[in-house]
Amino acid sequence: MWLKSQKYWLVLFSGLIIWLLFSCEKKPEMADEALLKQAREIHQRIFTVDTHCDTPGNMVRSDWDIGQRHEPGQRGSGQIDLPRMREGGLKAEFFAVYTAQGPLNEEGYARARKRAAQLLQAIHQMGERYPEIIGIATSPAEALKLVDQGKLVAFIGMENGYPIGRDLSLVEKYYQQGIRYITLCHSADNDICDSSTDRKNPEDRGLSDFGRQVVAECNRLGIMVDVSHTSDQTIRDVLAISQAPVIASHSSVRALCNHPRNLSDELIKGIAAKGGVIQICLVSSFIKEVPPNPEREKALAELRKKYGQWNEIKDEATREKLREEFRKIREKYPSPRATVKDVVDHIDYVVKLVGVDYVGVGTDFDGGGGVEGCNDVTELPNITVELLRRGYSEEEIAKIWGGNLLRVFREVEKVAQRLQAQGS
Repeated sequence: MWLKSQKYWLVLFSGLIIWLLFSCEKKPEMADEALLKQAREIHQRIFTVDTHCDTPGNMVRSDWDIGQRHEPGQRGSGQIDLPRMREGGLKAEFFAVYTAQGPLNEEGYARARKRAAQLLQAIHQMGERYPEIIGIATSPAEALKLVDQGKLVAFIGMENGYPIGRDLSLVEKYYQQGIRYITLCHSADNDICDSSTDRKNPEDRGLSDFGRQVVAECNRLGIMVDVSHTSDQTIRDVLAISQAPVIASHSSVRALCNHPRNLSDELIKGIAAKGGVIQICLVSSFIKEVPPNPEREKALAELRKKYGQWNEIKDEATREKLREEFRKIREKYPSPRATVKDVVDHIDYVVKLVGVDYVGVGTDFDGGGGVEGCNDVTELPNITVELLRRGYSEEEIAKIWGGNLLRVFREVEKVAQRLQAQGS
């Protein structure tokens, strides 16, 4: 009897252990599902905005329609389209009018202006073709009205002030066409300022005299000045002269990833002190440092030797060959990618350094953005899941996902109204 009783309790105890182990294994998955459900519900309630994508480059393609859903991860599908914006709970997107930096002469300016006009036309045509789905907004008030109507929102930013050339009047022309931020430069120095990634001239000269006029004109009109891509001295100069808060539409934290495109603590504090906002970028190499790979570096060096400077290639067929060879190199020598947790580490860092009022998200989707766990717009709630996991409240999440940007946008409008009143 005793043996039978002992055997009974042994079997019962063993079963209990197995059940506990099974339950423990399942709990994280169930917790993730609950957090994802909560994240999606939050996205429905709050105003969500991504401050930078390069999707207009897809929109000018004859074989790609932003109104159609493209399967995530498929080659050529891109990372943003209107159906997937809905799926990801993203209400507003800043579509970038991006022009590659070319020579500082009239021929280069003309080519950049032609490309800018093509991209602007594509963005406006999206609004005309899908008026029941998305509208073009030029202010926070217009954006919130569109959301109340159940529509998505398209803002427009200009990435690289290069099309302005040396013609200050073009700033107002682009404002009239809907542009509400200007990233002063891109990967190379231009007439406005020095770039963070162009050190052909080792001296960082910051803003040029013409660049100071551009910043003043942006302040007067109500265009947000964007310091992503700009050099450290350029940012210091902008902070010193701008009468309005400034943004970094897609930058990250240098203390966590030592890349010149990222912002030092000094610059983060300066932007926050000005009332601006730092929108964390999802480019993996700006989030997590890539370990050296001599074979990959050799292959990339050979590619540069074969094709020369990307910005100097005028033939689109040649550009496409370069893209294809670059893609094959990345596939052959893959780099470890950053994760959603790494992205939120950057958000955390800014919050701890200057506060939750000065940080947001600028994915750079369709321009190099994407990390493990957030490879396209449908996966944006995964960032919110990680924020919830770290104890962020819905109020704080609302600030990160759009509230902070809207605050800056409104203040830029107020400064413009004041300056225009003073000038009248």
